[in-house]
Amino acid sequence: MGTTAEQRLSLIQKHFLPVVQVDHESLLQPNQTSSLFVQGQGYSVVLPEKLQDGKWNVYRSARSPLKLLTRFPEHPDIGTLHDVFVHAVETFRDYKYLGTRIRVDGTVGEYKWMTYGEADAARAAIGSGLRDYGLPKGACVGLYFINRPEWLIVDHSCSAYSYISVPLYDTLGPDAVKYIVNHADLQTVFCEPKTLNTLLSFLSDIPSLRVIVVVGGVDENLPSLPSAVGVKVISYSKLLSQGRSNLQPFFPPRPEDVATICYTSGTTGTPKGVVLTHGNFVASVAGMTRSLKFFPTDIYISYLPLAHIYERTNQILSMYYGAAVGFYQGDNMKLMDDLATLRPTVFCSVPRLYNRIYSGILNAVKSSGVLRERLFNAAYNSKKQAIMSGRRPSSMWDKLVFNKIKAKIGGRVRFMSSGASPLSPDVMDFLRICFGCPVIEGYGMTETSCAISTSEEGDNLSGHVGSPSPACEVKLVDVPEMNYTSEDQPYPRGEICVRGPNIFQGYFKDEVQTREVCDADGWLHTGDIGLWLPEGRLKIIDRKKNIFKLAQGEYIAPEKIENVYAKCKFVAQCFIYGDSLNSNLVAVVSVEPDVLKDWAMSTGIMCEDLGQLCKDLRARAAVLADMDAVAQEAQLRKFEYAKAVTLVLEPFTLENGLLTPTFKIKRPQAKEYFSKAISDMYAELDASDTIQEKF
Repeated sequence: MGTTAEQRLSLIQKHFLPVVQVDHESLLQPNQTSSLFVQGQGYSVVLPEKLQDGKWNVYRSARSPLKLLTRFPEHPDIGTLHDVFVHAVETFRDYKYLGTRIRVDGTVGEYKWMTYGEADAARAAIGSGLRDYGLPKGACVGLYFINRPEWLIVDHSCSAYSYISVPLYDTLGPDAVKYIVNHADLQTVFCEPKTLNTLLSFLSDIPSLRVIVVVGGVDENLPSLPSAVGVKVISYSKLLSQGRSNLQPFFPPRPEDVATICYTSGTTGTPKGVVLTHGNFVASVAGMTRSLKFFPTDIYISYLPLAHIYERTNQILSMYYGAAVGFYQGDNMKLMDDLATLRPTVFCSVPRLYNRIYSGILNAVKSSGVLRERLFNAAYNSKKQAIMSGRRPSSMWDKLVFNKIKAKIGGRVRFMSSGASPLSPDVMDFLRICFGCPVIEGYGMTETSCAISTSEEGDNLSGHVGSPSPACEVKLVDVPEMNYTSEDQPYPRGEICVRGPNIFQGYFKDEVQTREVCDADGWLHTGDIGLWLPEGRLKIIDRKKNIFKLAQGEYIAPEKIENVYAKCKFVAQCFIYGDSLNSNLVAVVSVEPDVLKDWAMSTGIMCEDLGQLCKDLRARAAVLADMDAVAQEAQLRKFEYAKAVTLVLEPFTLENGLLTPTFKIKRPQAKEYFSKAISDMYAELDASDTIQEKF
């Protein structure tokens, strides 16, 4: 081994982060680039920025400190998504893969399964059918429908025949769909009957489109378009049949070929097309496999949008391990029934749903009576103390209390993960205790092919997003205007920047915006503010892009405040607003109707109309008081408190234009939507200030 490499190893060993006592084994593993074992403790290692000299500020996973992963160490021959699926078929051909609930006499019953081998045959038929319709290699194919087996079959077909998949959220409005179809020059779009009508409504405005394939459609019921239009509308089953009768050889892609263009939902402006290669995906998922292990016996439930990178990479990870994937019915209101029937072992979700589970359980406990509430609290505190001290909790508490809670999501979940936005530490701890399984939190972006960092199964500290993925390296860059620097004590702080083989190729047809986020050295600037905790754990503390300044000059990160108020019992959703003309924040709260109704009854307020109750000054005062208590507990600064609140019954949804498909608030749209309420709240605050000045 060369002298330079030995010196570098020696330097790395000297720069491990301070270690807090932990009960896990060393995470440093033998690395293929060296002939030595690198020993140490901690989740990250620190390197100089230039890897030879410069500031020691680049963090890498302790699992692969000397080389960023580009391939699966156990299967270095896998370089594309096509290769991943071939590996899965060869290894798990007769295992269950894709499952949907079958309907008998109008009643939804058990799951029916397609094996990996059957999915392999279907993807060859679909890809061959597309070749029959003249679709050339490298053409863009749209997927404009909800999660179901056909979505993955089409995606596998794209990989096998070197097509570029372009997912579209089924909830997108006509303008966004039209923009994406034209911007990506989609030649084929797979849709459902309900999304077909959206496409047909502006067919003359999308000239690149040649074939529309309707999943779940019956040919006899599909519209017959005039030949002059130049667009064929066929059913998925017909394309499948045509492909089977004339199978074509695969046209496998190379790792550097584009696999997908993912259009980010975005909270402002037009969607941006994130270009990801096969190599990007393989590197990202390979990094995830270093800490996440699924098994062929695992069952994963798919209900998060497949158009989102979080669900997409979860699917690739499941496929690599030969796990089974059961799909929900397509109705979120029936998800609990699907969970009870499928009984998954792996449950991946987002904080919005976990927060609802958290508040739902707590509200049920509080209304169950004094004795049951005491029993729950005793069980919860005992189990929490055991987990935090590294002891095995007593199984008695599961039998008495927690098995009933576990049964709500099927009773077999052995692993849970959270992504897409920050999860409150309280909720994280609550899930670990109630469901009795590892709960990890990840952090990432579409631009990083999903994961930037993930927490470890054996790490019981909550409130952070773990250490860097082995497929990338992370550094924090000073943001002086927000007073975040690498010299901050006790922990370095700054904007999170990422570099590695999982980083995207740029925004499709948009070099200007690509250059805005990627610097000359290959670092992607995320816009998120982070700090390094002991042992190399990354914690997200702020957001650079959505900050604004109040009149007195204080910077506000509204998303952080909204996440705090999400724990208020009255709050289903919260929108925080402020600007440089005002010195206070105001809030618009979509209320939890049942909680508000119970409060009214307990205080003797008789009100049949919840809409009127939302306008009642006593209700607004009660909600604001509860929000203040939550803010105080979270140690928000006084200028971060909402000083006035408007209560609304209507939830923030995709349909009313207030949420992105990943449930983030569209801030400009929310400002406009609630403009009168915002104006009224500031008028009330001004009037209140005037009265106080007089006295």
